Amino acid sequence: MSEAITLENVSKKLGGRQILSNVSFSIQTGDIFGYLGPNGAGKTTTIRILLGLMTPASGKVSILGKNVNIDENRRQVGFVLEIDGLYDYMTAYENLVFYSNLYGIAQSTGKIKNILNLVRLTDRAKDKVGSYSKGMRQRLALARAMVHNPDILILDEPTAGVDPTGQIEVRQIILDMAAQGKTIFFSSHNLDEVQRICNRIALIDRGLIKLYGETEKLQRQMGKSEVLIETTTPVPEAIVGELRGFPGLNILETRDKTMMLAAGEATAVPDVVAFLVQKGVRIEQVKRREATVEEIYTSILKEVEPR
Repeated sequence: MSEAITLENVSKKLGGRQILSNVSFSIQTGDIFGYLGPNGAGKTTTIRILLGLMTPASGKVSILGKNVNIDENRRQVGFVLEIDGLYDYMTAYENLVFYSNLYGIAQSTGKIKNILNLVRLTDRAKDKVGSYSKGMRQRLALARAMVHNPDILILDEPTAGVDPTGQIEVRQIILDMAAQGKTIFFSSHNLDEVQRICNRIALIDRGLIKLYGETEKLQRQMGKSEVLIETTTPVPEAIVGELRGFPGLNILETRDKTMMLAAGEATAVPDVVAFLVQKGVRIEQVKRREATVEEIYTSILKEVEPR
């Protein structure tokens, strides 16, 4: 797979403050890449550099292997930022025609209708954007970002302030765009959403990349010590009490027909399973518990000093 976006040792200072410190990561073509971090971590500065709105003090940034500061190369990128850039007094259709003209593209009526159909706004194409809900505006902003058919989409909090139904709609549109071969850079505070759609993530804090890798691999690595045992009936408290006496075994939670535990070196998971079976407990399944993106995020940020 080729690299769609690459940052190599990118640093940036603003007002004497170090905003980014040797930031490096790469995004593969077709990735939905989640970019995480608390407010002030450096996410917005990274996005501005990717869009060519800022120049790094040092380091290298490339889009599809090309210099991001060249106008022609930036045409490969579409974006949605905090301000959606839509004109309230225009209809959705007119907004897309306007932005097509800005890009020097004479889009046919059919192509614009196709884009509106992709973001589920065909039936509202002739309505003034000022009458749109937040979710509808975000969907139209996605359409605006795609009007010049870019290979890469940079999305900064695309579901912020959107109700749950709108979030589901926007999320599906992003998945649809990825299915068409688009590469998605997805900056968000919505960790559940990142977990649902991003195949690769990076966590930045105080200008430093604290974590970077494939989402599922990181979840497995950081959740490997916990095991979920599901049984056909609740495990009697007396048996749970005996388990608590096993050396190195930590019973994290028992609820209805499930038991969450962390096994140490002294007691392996097969020992626990064998004990339960011996006691007449019927086991449905045993599986390693993967860490959620929220748990990964929290555990990494706990390692740094308080702000």
